[in-house]
Amino acid sequence: MQKLKAANLYRSELIPISGKLVERYNKCLKKLGFTETKLTQFSIDGIGWSPEISEEKKNEHYLCNGESNPHGIIISPLQNKKPVYLPYHTFDREMMQLVFKVHGDKINDITRDSAICIDFDQGIDTFYEPLDLLRYQIVTIKFHLIDNLDHVRAEQLELIEKFKIGNNFIDETLQGQLLESAQKYGDLRERDLNLRSVNYVTDSFYTKAFGGVYVLRDFISPIIVFEDTRWYKEAIKDTIHDVFIFQISQPELLDKLRDHIIISYDLEAIVKTKRYERIKKFEFARHLKDTQHPIKAILNDPLLFKSYLNKVDIETRKKVMSVERYLEKLEKSNEYKILDIVDNDLFEAMHEPHSSLHPRHQDLIWKLLVNISPKDVLFLYWYDKQEFYKLYEAWDDSLKDWVIETIGNNI
Repeated sequence: MQKLKAANLYRSELIPISGKLVERYNKCLKKLGFTETKLTQFSIDGIGWSPEISEEKKNEHYLCNGESNPHGIIISPLQNKKPVYLPYHTFDREMMQLVFKVHGDKINDITRDSAICIDFDQGIDTFYEPLDLLRYQIVTIKFHLIDNLDHVRAEQLELIEKFKIGNNFIDETLQGQLLESAQKYGDLRERDLNLRSVNYVTDSFYTKAFGGVYVLRDFISPIIVFEDTRWYKEAIKDTIHDVFIFQISQPELLDKLRDHIIISYDLEAIVKTKRYERIKKFEFARHLKDTQHPIKAILNDPLLFKSYLNKVDIETRKKVMSVERYLEKLEKSNEYKILDIVDNDLFEAMHEPHSSLHPRHQDLIWKLLVNISPKDVLFLYWYDKQEFYKLYEAWDDSLKDWVIETIGNNI
């Protein structure tokens, strides 16, 4: 990952945490029912997730109390507008943006000497079966302050009111209580520590629950797509819900998405795009072995590309150039079917969200498409960084250089 880090393409916007903030973070962990971290320095993202603590606990989703109870931690106003690097849901960053939009000023004040624990409550205490995900409607975002600072403020105000009554101002016990509270928590009289709950309304989304599930319910009929085969097999036993259920590798999935006007393709249009060039080059790179030139140079230099294209076996040539071959043949005759010539994997990669979709839904469908066919390295990086990082590790060093350059030129 060093090359990605050097290019600022690997978790480059994390916030460093040390000193007093570590103590506050641990108080949040305890309040949420988790064990404290032993680290004295770490970094966090916009929702309070830390890659270092994740590694320490050997649990990527250590801020979740089961699949139905995700949490967040705010210990710095710098978390505002920061990325959420390992979202449990595709709408996690939107929820954090809503939190700061509603309570930004209060968060700035509270995090001067406290921290905020967040409970994302969707009204489901625990999941029992995969289609429980259809019950997601409104997520109520609830806030809890460490040391119960909001309650302490209320107690201070009660003590002050009691202090004002009669001769209570000479009561040494009462004086001691006020002094002790002020020394421990500061003067909270003028602080606004009340963070009302915020509602976030869900529509279609992706969740890490049940091994990864897409819930598409804003279209003709609800469609549920499972990444995990075991949970897919469990879900299809359901006889109650009127939904279409697919495993992500099923060929019928793309047919259904096209039928529901969720995705589309236009081969004549896409071959003229940079996206097509990225897909074709990446596919070609997968077939290059023991080259005399760096893969980066081969993919960037048209002469070298053509030279090596003529060196690989005929089946590889047909596969890499299958879209262009099909369009050439189509000009002469319309008797050809796409999959008679175009490689199926490449054909899947030619799809895109339908232009009629809302931008938020387009982002979700892009994520689904790059998971079905992860051949556009730029869109894979944009829409599923975790999958990108996992695949990146196995690539040739020279291919990594080309990928980094490709992403860098488009950011």
